Amino acid sequence: MKFNGTVFRYGRDIDTDVIIPARYLNTSDPAELAKHCLEDLDTTFVKRVKPGDIIVAEENFGCGSSREHAPVAIKAAGVSVVIAKSFARIFYRNAINIGLPIMECPEAVDAIHEGDVVDVDADTGVITDETTGATFQAQPFPPFIQEIINEGGLVARTKRLMAQKNAEA
Repeated sequence: MKFNGTVFRYGRDIDTDVIIPARYLNTSDPAELAKHCLEDLDTTFVKRVKPGDIIVAEENFGCGSSREHAPVAIKAAGVSVVIAKSFARIFYRNAINIGLPIMECPEAVDAIHEGDVVDVDADTGVITDETTGATFQAQPFPPFIQEIINEGGLVARTKRLMAQKNAEA
């Protein structure tokens, strides 16, 4: 999968309470969660983000509680990929499970700035900052994780595999 978008840049330890504040956890509707994505950190994010845009962050992105609402809110807001120096492990797994591509690449994070336009090839791990021309190499996902992301998440992939198995039976 290939992505291209404008960068929204954030710091370290961006926790799930900042990604989607707890006061909105009474819903699991992606569209409703998207309306409040990052509002306690960046009140302008939802107004400025466009489909395909990219979040770049420092270490420990997605720390805090294990709520799946956080990656759902990010994806539903239109963000195509999150690039960070590191992710909290439960956020990492939740992002994969819902089909939100995330990439660890400290070198890219150090060089990419707010407002840069970035291309990401998730299949190869190549990240290109179109604004500066710099290219970075992240570790691409193994094929089975790429398949989960390409199909929109673990549930969608499982449904397809079950339907395929039933059709063969």
